[in-house]
Amino acid sequence: MKMIARDSYLSRLDGLRDRNVIKAITGVRRAGKSTVMRMYGERLAASGVGTGQIVFMNFEDVENAKWLNDYRGAYHDIIGRLDLSKPCYVFLDEVQNVGEFERLVDGLHVKPNVDVYVTGSNAWLLSSELGTLLTGRYISLHILPLSFAELVSAFQEMERTGTLFRRFLEYGGMPGIVGFPEDDAVNYLADIFESIVQKDIMTRRRWHRENHFDRVSRFLYDSVGLPLSASKIATTLQNAGVKVSHHTIGNYLDAMVDAFLFYRVQRYDVRGKSILSTQEKFYTADIGFKRAVIGKTMLSDMGRNVENTVYLELLRRNARVFVGKADASEIDFVVQTRSGLTEYYQVAFTAKETATLERELRPLRALNDNYRKFLLTTDGFDGNEHGIEVRDIERWLLKKEEV
Repeated sequence: MKMIARDSYLSRLDGLRDRNVIKAITGVRRAGKSTVMRMYGERLAASGVGTGQIVFMNFEDVENAKWLNDYRGAYHDIIGRLDLSKPCYVFLDEVQNVGEFERLVDGLHVKPNVDVYVTGSNAWLLSSELGTLLTGRYISLHILPLSFAELVSAFQEMERTGTLFRRFLEYGGMPGIVGFPEDDAVNYLADIFESIVQKDIMTRRRWHRENHFDRVSRFLYDSVGLPLSASKIATTLQNAGVKVSHHTIGNYLDAMVDAFLFYRVQRYDVRGKSILSTQEKFYTADIGFKRAVIGKTMLSDMGRNVENTVYLELLRRNARVFVGKADASEIDFVVQTRSGLTEYYQVAFTAKETATLERELRPLRALNDNYRKFLLTTDGFDGNEHGIEVRDIERWLLKKEEV
């Protein structure tokens, strides 16, 4: 197996190089943010950038613990290592661990000839004072776990993609599990989940670990792709004898979204062209976490695993993604593309049965516009049903295109 290429992210960083904005790289812990940053540093070095022009500093490394409460010291240490007569590049990994980190970032950013890149595993990075202090002076790049195409790129024998696809649907694309036996992969993912909960949720919010949080997180993984609200979750848990308020559950949901464990997806009224505030859906950042947390196998919940996989791929292709509502019908995903167009997606594990096919196509046929409409399945064929594009999900995932 070769090094897994993450070319889409590196290309975006190439386009931002030496622009007068801070590059804020975000994403769930262990999704590959540090690796992408390191790869980009190596790309810079290969282009002729000297060692005195690049500084990496990982604020989860014990060697840098002395700077966690001394942003001024970190600043002077970094500046002292740079040849400021030339373009310089500073990479700060997990910078939110530094007290008053926004002042460190701002101080480096305003220094002539310094191009700043930061990573963080919590949305708090950009919703904190950094976002206020540096409004208009940063751009975010969100890193997701490996796509299926990235995973396949690591294997030379393309005929193995079918086997890889089945594994991908169950164990996800966290880079660290590549090549692991299945049991080891589950244990690794469980350890990452625990680390995220402790470091990016409990410690960050100064909460004590409660069984209620674990119950809510398990409920959320068991309800991936279903319409949810804090009140609905509270009622369900209370009926099971768990007394927890919808306000507390709301806080838990916000925390898991901020830590990038989940994405909250709003509903979009296709007829009224408006975003609705109720019955949102939640999709996990990596389907492997679902297996690690609740232990469900792929076969027991295949349809929603596939739906979650499609959602993440639409995000990777730089689209805004909503859950669609059209009168009484639901459309799995309404996508607003970067070019300003709209696309509609229905997702089904299989649509071989005529009744299933008709059920999936009906909401798309009812739409009275000329935007592209897709039905994605694992049935192994592509086709066209009266203007609706039917695509095999595995091939769709491998096709390099942006929506």
